[in-house]
Amino acid sequence: MRHRRRSRRGWVFVISNGVKKDKGIQKEGIVEEALPGLLFRVKLDGENEVLAHLAGKMKIHHIRVIPGDRVIVEIPNLNDRRGRIIRRL
Repeated sequence: MRHRRRSRRGWVFVISNGVKKDKGIQKEGIVEEALPGLLFRVKLDGENEVLAHLAGKMKIHHIRVIPGDRVIVEIPNLNDRRGRIIRRL
């Protein structure tokens, strides 16, 4: 559970249970198709296809991703069909 606390430097977010989230598995792939709402269809190294969205830092820094780009996708586990694009190569 997240809550915020006031400190001398401003508001600080504290995770009360102290559990870090796992990053997942990182795979390299090629963007096949750009879909509405910053979603992309990415073909991974094998035959797998993943529906991926842009990571927050890529949105903030206005990094553009177009079909044909090589990207690194973070997937919670190998059987998952959704992921997050964390880097453009």
